[in-house]
Amino acid sequence: MDDQTIIGLFFARDEEALSQVEQKYGSYCGTIARNILHNEEDAEECLSDAWLAVWNSIPPNQPRNLASFLARIVRTKAIDRWRSDRAAKRGGDQLQIALEELLDCADDGDSAEETVMCGELETAINAFLCQLPDTERNVFLCRYWYFDGISYISSQFGFRAGKVKSMLHRTRKKLQKYLKEEGFL
Repeated sequence: MDDQTIIGLFFARDEEALSQVEQKYGSYCGTIARNILHNEEDAEECLSDAWLAVWNSIPPNQPRNLASFLARIVRTKAIDRWRSDRAAKRGGDQLQIALEELLDCADDGDSAEETVMCGELETAINAFLCQLPDTERNVFLCRYWYFDGISYISSQFGFRAGKVKSMLHRTRKKLQKYLKEEGFL
């Protein structure tokens, strides 16, 4: 079933929409949740929460790209779950490591002006990513969007781990320079 038909089922409030989403995108979304949570049971609960969130958000939302829409919801739910699970303790998994790697690229202030600029920052980061060569962009997204480990990225792209680390380091430095030029840092 194509995405527009599935979205139509959501608008008709037909529960078949959830079955179709789970059938078509369950594996994809499950991988995202497992990469963040590293626990099968938590990932399954996260997917259930995500399907409910999708049900509640379509309508009024009518996503142009259903896969991206679902991935964003699952990723947000998984990160929220990860944060709540680790509120009292710090874990050493890929999410924590990846977020620490990105700390140098972003200012950590809490001013109201910075909060307002969040949408502009997202637009700037997307523009930066569009400028990158495909391989560099895909490695960066694997690490910082999907939270894949260095060894997994190495095997997926056929690179040595050192090359992946170097590529990520250079890309973070480019991002930091770009954000400074754009006035975000």
